[in-house]
Amino acid sequence: MALTEKEKIWFERLYTKVENMDVKLEAVEECKKDVLYRLLQYSLFEESLNDQNDMNEDGLFEYLWFENYFTEEGRDAFFIKKKETNKLLGFVMINTYVQKFAFGHSIAEFMVLPKFRRNNIGKKAAVMCFDKYPGNWEVSPSYGSKQAYLFWENVLKAYVGKNSRYEDGIFLFSNCGKE
Repeated sequence: MALTEKEKIWFERLYTKVENMDVKLEAVEECKKDVLYRLLQYSLFEESLNDQNDMNEDGLFEYLWFENYFTEEGRDAFFIKKKETNKLLGFVMINTYVQKFAFGHSIAEFMVLPKFRRNNIGKKAAVMCFDKYPGNWEVSPSYGSKQAYLFWENVLKAYVGKNSRYEDGIFLFSNCGKE
């Protein structure tokens, strides 16, 4: 049975690796925060498989600090996008709430859409975040997710080598002086 042209294109897209895709971080403007909120809901749903987070009566996962990303200093949200086309690939939320260091930055939320995972997009976006804010970093993989733990372990091994440690569920490292 021969494939139609549309099916050929679909299969080509499905099986074409996107490893060499250039990505960018785009600050989430307040007028786009509803898009970020929908992505965050999807991410919290995925995490709920491990962390037992429940939806509220409105069918939403609570995230008490969401509005703070648009009103407080020290909190930044970015869309992860394909550089050439501006296609939305995921998001990252960064803040200065750290538990182990006296000061620094933390990845609060991080998600690459499933279709684009395992193609170095997350790794590239994470490195861009780290490079954007030199200093101390804390990264807490999604509670109970071995996949999230392995992702961050591999990213940090490539980024800082053996200059990170894992303590109480948090990866700790500093990129001061890193070139």
